[in-house]
Amino acid sequence: MAEAHQAVAFQFTVTPEGIDLQLSHQALTEIYLSGVRSWKKKIIRLKNSVITGVYPASPSSWLFVVIAILATMYTRSDPSMGLIAKIQEHLPVSQSMSTQCQALVSAVLFSTMLWLLLIFTMRLCLKQLLSYHRWMFEQHGKMSNTTKVWVALVRIFSGRKPLLYSYQGSLPNLPLPPIKDTVKRYLESVRPLMDDTEYERMNNLAAEFESSLGNRLQWYLKLKALWAANYVSDWWEEYVYLRGRSPLMVNSNYYGMDFLYVTPTPIQAARAGNSIYAFFLYRRKLNKEEIKPVSLATSIGIPLCAAQCERIFNTTRTPGEETDSVQHWQDSDYIAVYHRGRYFRLRVYQAGRLLCPREIEFQIQRILDDPAPPSKGEANLGALTAGDRIPWAKARTKYFSSGVNKRSLDCIEKAAFFVTLDDDEQGMMGDDPAASLDCYAKSLLHGKCYDRWFDKSFSVVYFKNGKNGINAEHSWADAPVLSHLWEYTLATDCFQLGYNAEGHCKGEVDSSLPRPQKLNWEIPPECEEQISQSLAVAQALADDVDFHVFAFRDFGKGKVKRCRVSPDAFIQIALQLAYFRSRRTFCLTYESSMTRLFREGRTETVRSCSNESSAFVRALEGGEVRLRLFRAASEKHQNLYRMAMTGAGIDRHLFCLYVVSKYLGVESLFLKEVICSEIFLAHTTQVLFDFVSVSVFGYSLSSHDYKYCISFRWLTMVTGCPTASWERT
Repeated sequence: MAEAHQAVAFQFTVTPEGIDLQLSHQALTEIYLSGVRSWKKKIIRLKNSVITGVYPASPSSWLFVVIAILATMYTRSDPSMGLIAKIQEHLPVSQSMSTQCQALVSAVLFSTMLWLLLIFTMRLCLKQLLSYHRWMFEQHGKMSNTTKVWVALVRIFSGRKPLLYSYQGSLPNLPLPPIKDTVKRYLESVRPLMDDTEYERMNNLAAEFESSLGNRLQWYLKLKALWAANYVSDWWEEYVYLRGRSPLMVNSNYYGMDFLYVTPTPIQAARAGNSIYAFFLYRRKLNKEEIKPVSLATSIGIPLCAAQCERIFNTTRTPGEETDSVQHWQDSDYIAVYHRGRYFRLRVYQAGRLLCPREIEFQIQRILDDPAPPSKGEANLGALTAGDRIPWAKARTKYFSSGVNKRSLDCIEKAAFFVTLDDDEQGMMGDDPAASLDCYAKSLLHGKCYDRWFDKSFSVVYFKNGKNGINAEHSWADAPVLSHLWEYTLATDCFQLGYNAEGHCKGEVDSSLPRPQKLNWEIPPECEEQISQSLAVAQALADDVDFHVFAFRDFGKGKVKRCRVSPDAFIQIALQLAYFRSRRTFCLTYESSMTRLFREGRTETVRSCSNESSAFVRALEGGEVRLRLFRAASEKHQNLYRMAMTGAGIDRHLFCLYVVSKYLGVESLFLKEVICSEIFLAHTTQVLFDFVSVSVFGYSLSSHDYKYCISFRWLTMVTGCPTASWERT
């Protein structure tokens, strides 16, 4: 109870002698330091807003323009061509201001307007320059003179030392493709999947749609594209993610692994101490916008949209009966921790400073050693976030909208992120490393279905043997954004912070730190019944997942590049061959491509099963190895990927046309066939490194869904093509 008493800033009692007022200096000091920290952040945000608002110029350039204009005035020349005099005539000033002072104020006003005009012009020029994408379609290693001039201009107009969000106002809007081009590309993408009769039918549907309803729907999309920064992203987030009523676990959330072959310390609390500290270092950089904007083609420096970074921390997905919502809070000085069915609030700031890694380890160990049992109904509470969304939304409204349950739920949802202290040991270990990797992946994907909080933007899992991993909710951002955070955390943990000889975090411990606060719950029997139902749904889903992870070390992207082949195209063609040999047919294949070259861009679909790739596969199956066909398939895939990146994809445009048709209450047989009937049977992804390649093969088989995530291990396992034969190409 000592911590509870310290949390009260003042107490008073009424006595016969009057009011006895007792002040807690520690609590008042905490309040003062918390306020100072809050105001510092507000000042930093204001400063960064000014710097970002005038980018690619700098605030100091305003002074340069003012001095330049005043200098020309003293030389009796008028660079404003009479505008300064006009401003002076209409200047609302008092009679006490001298003529010279009025001229000075008018010159400063003119200089400011000129400065703002220059900023607007530079930003407009940069926006137009960033809309140029022909460089992406040029042959690797060969740059046209036009592109060389473009590169020089981009560097001139890009300014110096940009902050994280400096380019946001200069990024171009996602272009809206002509409906004729989208329909043409769609028909081309489905040709290898249909026989002549099916293709002829789809061709007729497409022609009818293009000549009638399509133009009407396109007109509404043009209005949105003119008005909104991105005509896709808000609808994509709303209808693809937030309106989904099925469980987030497995269906939407994704995971990230720890180092595969390295465990810097076997001590669970120590690993948590260092990496939690690293997470908050990253958040500090994020708040100060000190993270360098991610760029494509580093030698050129083409910036990518950073809008998704805004919701990494202090974010949760709140369930609703019809649609969920993503809630983001500005700041929080604590994390929510789960261990053995109990939830804790762990403050990582003390007296306005971030706790050092050793102190965080000390606090984590306190949680691990805490013998208190879970409250009634608390142990499986997290299953509500793993089950269907509608029951969770109803239970949240009924049982968690007031009282102690609301306070505890708010504590979890407003936390910087969620932490699970797992009692299991995971990683590549034992006599069967492959099976241990499968178990590791499944644990990160769904755990025990109640020991993760799947609504949080991300949850970090620390296992008993020092391994860790991450599980992320998908609606707020895509995986590359979180991967930058994860990469920074792992690198800072192992290579900068490090551990002492005993495996503990470095630093000293302030033993007076208040203990982590255990959250309290009052779960009625009806809510416990709902928790059990959600757990049953989640457990059935988890049991339906068959997950296999392979550590592939034979070669990486470096070897593929030496063959003058795109590694991505190489893998995708191999996957087409693998699937054909397994099923004797081709299937609609989904590969994700980013569209962050545009403001608020997220993803686009690359339909990697093409006429060219199927022609190569059929030729190879017929006993012919035609390198010409392989090259054509590779170039086609690269072209499809580039078109998707530059806003000329297929699926997002058709998706938005379908949304507009629903708003208008009109039916299109063509759009219904495309959106509702098509199923991407193959969902592909891969991670390639120069020396060690780790990739995932996972599939979920059920009566409702059938999807593949195939690794390039299939290159030699299923295709039977030795590596050497590919290298000779």
